[in-house]
Amino acid sequence: MTAIDPHIVETWVRGWTLARETPPPTRYRNALRVYVGWPRQMVRYVFPSLDREFHFLAEAIVEPWIFLKVCAPPDAVREYLPDRWVIQPAGFMMRCHGKMIRPAKKMTEEYTLECMQEDNITTARLLTTGKEVAAIGRVVQVDSFAVYDRIETHPDHRRRGLASFIMKALENAAGKQEGLLVATGEGRSLYETLGWRLYTPYTSVVIPG
Repeated sequence: MTAIDPHIVETWVRGWTLARETPPPTRYRNALRVYVGWPRQMVRYVFPSLDREFHFLAEAIVEPWIFLKVCAPPDAVREYLPDRWVIQPAGFMMRCHGKMIRPAKKMTEEYTLECMQEDNITTARLLTTGKEVAAIGRVVQVDSFAVYDRIETHPDHRRRGLASFIMKALENAAGKQEGLLVATGEGRSLYETLGWRLYTPYTSVVIPG
C-alpha cells in the first residue's frame, strides 16, 4: 500500500472541522485531536498510520464516545485494540486529482439547485418544488485542496443521482483544487463513478456508552 502522507490527512481533518464547525484540530503526539462535543462523539483522535502511540492510547482510554480513527484497514486495526473497543462500518479516504466526471443523468425540473457561501464553507442544496431539501452537501477550501463533507440525500429522494449533482455543483464553486473526502462503502461506489479514487482505508473505533 502507498505510504500515507500525514499532510493529506491533516488537510482533511482541518476541512472536516471547518465543515462541522467544531474547534480546529490540535496535535497529540502522532495524531490530531478534535474536541467534537457531540453526545455520542466527545473527542476524536486521527492517526495517519498504525503505530505504538495508537496502541498506547487504545490501552489507556476507558471512557465511552471517544473515537480513534486511523488510515488502515479494519483487520490491521483489530490487532491493536483491547476487547472493549468496537470497530465501526468501513470508511474510505478518497482523492480526486482532476475534474469530476459529469453525471450520466440530467437533473429533472422537479429540483432547483441553490448554492450559498458563508466564510469558507460552500453549501449546495437541491430543493423540491415544495422547498424541501432533497439533497445537500458542503465543500471547504483548505490550502490547495477542496474538502467535501456531509453529502446527504433525503431517503425519499435517493437512487435519482442527486448526490452527483450536488458534488458537481460544489466542484464548480471550489474551482480546480484537488478533492478530498471520506466515504462510506455505499458512498465510495458513487464517488468512483465521478472519477474519485481510493487513497486509503479509514477505520474508526469507539467504546460505546
